Amino acid sequence: MDPRTPCLIGIAQRTIREQPGPEPLGLWEEVARAAAADARLPAGRLDSIQLVYTDSWQYDSPVGRLAERLGAAPRHRAYSKVSGTAPQLLIGEAASRIAAGEIDSALVAGAEALATRRAYRQAGESVPWSHPAVPKPPYGWERPPHPAALAHGLFMPVHTYAIMETARRAAFGLTIEEEMRERGRMMAPMTEVAAANPYAWRRTARTPGELVLGNRFVGWPYTRNTVAVMEVDQAAAVVLASSRLADRLGVPGGQRVYLRGWAYAEDTWEVAARPALGRSEAIGRAAEAAFKRAGLGLDDLHALDLYSCFAIALRQACDAVGLDPLDRRGLTVTGGLPYAGGPASGYVLHSTATMAGLLRAQPGHGLVTGVGMHLTKHAYAVWSSEPGGLPGGKSGGKSGGAAPVFVAEETPIVPVFSGEAVVAGYTVAHGRDGAPERGVLVVDVPSGGRAYAVVARDELLTDAESRELVGQVVRVAHDGEVNVATW
Repeated sequence: MDPRTPCLIGIAQRTIREQPGPEPLGLWEEVARAAAADARLPAGRLDSIQLVYTDSWQYDSPVGRLAERLGAAPRHRAYSKVSGTAPQLLIGEAASRIAAGEIDSALVAGAEALATRRAYRQAGESVPWSHPAVPKPPYGWERPPHPAALAHGLFMPVHTYAIMETARRAAFGLTIEEEMRERGRMMAPMTEVAAANPYAWRRTARTPGELVLGNRFVGWPYTRNTVAVMEVDQAAAVVLASSRLADRLGVPGGQRVYLRGWAYAEDTWEVAARPALGRSEAIGRAAEAAFKRAGLGLDDLHALDLYSCFAIALRQACDAVGLDPLDRRGLTVTGGLPYAGGPASGYVLHSTATMAGLLRAQPGHGLVTGVGMHLTKHAYAVWSSEPGGLPGGKSGGKSGGAAPVFVAEETPIVPVFSGEAVVAGYTVAHGRDGAPERGVLVVDVPSGGRAYAVVARDELLTDAESRELVGQVVRVAHDGEVNVATW
């Protein structure tokens, strides 16, 4: 084996339930030291420190502050943008640099303390955390929402993903009740995994009915118990190293986990621009490339963790790779984002650390996936207890595979529209009191493009939740600010 072959040799996770908890910098340090200790590597010896963007606090120098605490002087430093795929892109970058001989060790860590922020807010206190960035920099997304989406109040994932869910429901010919029952059956086993996971935020097993019935809607048809829980205090870290360094450190072979192959692909950035709202060609392309690079197929895998921020992310993944949502292997090794916890951009560090622990205990192969933005970005990574495949630096793509293997073509968005249109997907936003507040539609317009439209009338919101609205012809009129739909 090439002595530069990268392997994952250190893992750490932390979940803080006592409130208020520590700030992200403290959590970064804790998991960094724990992962380095697991790797038998002095933290000050790290060649690379890479951090996943934290929503909790904007530091003046995130990597620099952590390096200072660890007593490290890394040659390579990185701080990601906002995205659920960020952990895998950083891991891929680290593996690529190790394989190229540029570095021989790397830490990738992420931390959120959003539950602590909520605790301070509820107590009417300011967050007393260190080293704030002054002035506060812009939010860390790669690109802001489309002006037409913002104008129509469509920027929260709980609404954009729900629109894609209704589009898939209609495409598969499911009734509203059938979709909800299938969602409960798909996600209830995830709660059982979370109940057995000591790091999970919600550790209560639920029945299918408990998940979708008697629970308030957030972005209809999604109930609160079937969407990612972001306000958590969680952190995770992994340490990668060259096989040569692992040998020198005395890391046992059974502790080493290998990135056999991974790939990244993109759907459109805007929901309305997707060629088909209910399915994703990009997922299939990312999975195909990752499996090819790994030299393995879906049937070769012993464990799976599909990104599960919302049910549509699971469903589109299953559709794209031909996986039964009730597959005996399960869809998660952690419990998933709604139950194990969805710490903003950092979840894939938790699923990767958990997968690595499983592969240490029982040799085999596992799949970890990530999703970013509005089901835009897709990362598929095949991990194994055995080296092989085309790991980082040999995948033929930029940064060990980060160059997208596929980018979807965009359907034009028509910002201002008046006339008849056909509903392609929709949602009804609900307030914290559980009451419906407004509807948001994506509609097909006669020109071949798509437009957004809002629904304000109470009787129309009730109607939209009582029957299938996808395929309905609606009348759209621009009121000077937004497109408004009636029927």
